Amino acid sequence: MEYEQIGERVAAVRERIADAARRSGRPPESVRLVAATKTRTVDEIASVIRAGVFDVGENRAQELVAKAPALVGLDPVWHFIGRLQRNKINQLRRWVSWWQSIDDAALADALTARVEHARVLIEVNIAGETQKGGCTPEAAEGLTDRLRAAGADVRGLMTVAPASADPRPTFAALRGLAGKLELAELSMGMSGDFEAAIEEGATIVRVGTGLFGPRPDIPPNSGPGAVT
Repeated sequence: MEYEQIGERVAAVRERIADAARRSGRPPESVRLVAATKTRTVDEIASVIRAGVFDVGENRAQELVAKAPALVGLDPVWHFIGRLQRNKINQLRRWVSWWQSIDDAALADALTARVEHARVLIEVNIAGETQKGGCTPEAAEGLTDRLRAAGADVRGLMTVAPASADPRPTFAALRGLAGKLELAELSMGMSGDFEAAIEEGATIVRVGTGLFGPRPDIPPNSGPGAVT
C-alpha cells in the first residue's frame, strides 16, 4: 500500500534527522521537516500529512493552488520553495505560510505590498550558480533590512547546495551569514544531503524523494483530485 510505504519512509527520515541532530548537539525537534511536493499527487501529499509531516513545500505556484483546496481538512502548513514570480503572489497568499525563496528587492516589495507580516526566508546563492535563484551573500543584509522595514517577519536564510560538490562548505557559509545577520532559521538540505545540512546547523530540511520515493518519468496529474 502506498500509504504504508510513505509512512515507513517518514519514520526512516525522522530517525535519520534525529540522529543527525544529536550528532550536532541539538534535540531532534529543533529540525523542521518539510515534504517537497513537486509533481506529487494530492493522495501522496495526504498520505505524508497523515504520517505526521504537516509542513509541505511546493516549487510551482500552479501546482500549489491546484492541490491546496483538496487538502484543507488536513491542515497542512504550506511553504513556497521555488522561484517566485511577482504575478503569482495574489494566487498564493491565501495558502502560503512560509515564503522561502525571496531573493531580490522587487520581489520583496511585491510580497510585502500584498502580504502583511509575511514570514520570509531569504534565498542566498552561496555557490554563485547561474542556473539557480538566490541573492548574493553580499546582498542578503540589505534585503533583510528592506523586508523588515516593510513589515515582513524575516526568519532566516535558505539555500540549495551544488549537486556535484561537497555541500558542507555551502551549508557552513550560510550558517555563518545567518549568524552575522542574527537570523535563527536555516533552510538547507534535501533528500541527498539533509543529514550533512543538519550537522552544519539546518533548522529546516526539504525532503521529497526520501519521503515519497522516486519521481515517475512522466509527472502525475497534479490537479486537486479526491483525498481518500
